[in-house]
Order: sequence, then structure tokens, then C-alpha cells
Amino acid sequence: MTTRRERFDDLVLDAADRVRPHLRSRYAATEFAVQDVPPTDPAPWEEQTPPLGRLVRADGSRPDHVVVYRRPVEARASDELDLAEIVREVVTEQVAALLGVPPEEIDPGLADDY
Repeated sequence: MTTRRERFDDLVLDAADRVRPHLRSRYAATEFAVQDVPPTDPAPWEEQTPPLGRLVRADGSRPDHVVVYRRPVEARASDELDLAEIVREVVTEQVAALLGVPPEEIDPGLADDY
């Protein structure tokens, strides 16, 4: 039996698999991660609503990272289908930000959601 955390991780991996073809060789090393909650010290200009995800740009020692925050996403979801959809949107939006393209270019199905 899988735990709720494992099911969430699987949703993120599934979403990552959907966007990987768009990463091509330049961003092929992009990693996908789950953290329970976002960092606790937001910058003063950041929203007070907890973010659902974040793009952490590569530095000299590590590749780009797409991070999905499990607890805020779970709090926003009304059921399992909604949870999967939110994860898909968060991953797609972060990859779109990485590539500098609209999210609909990564996942045309998202255009219906906006």
C-alpha cells in the first residue's frame, strides 16, 4: 500500500515525464523535487499566499530544479483528480518559466484551464 506522500511523488514524476520532451538537451539535467512546505522566510515583495511550486535556477554546482510544495498543493485540491491536475499545472508552469514560453506551449490542454 502506498502512502499519501508516495502517491504525491508519483504525481510529480508523471507530470515531469509529460514535460521532459520539451526540455531537450539544454535542460535535460533538470531535476524535479517535492518539498513539504516552501521556505519560511519569504522576501517582503513575495505573496503571502504559500506558493505551490518554484523554479530554482542552475548554479555552477547543480542543475535547474522544479520544486513542488506538497502541503500547499494538497490544501488547494478538492479531491484526487484535482490534486493530479494542480500538480500537472504547477510542473508545467515552472518548466514554461524555465524555457521562457507560455504554459500552453508545453501543455496545450492547460489553455482550457486559464
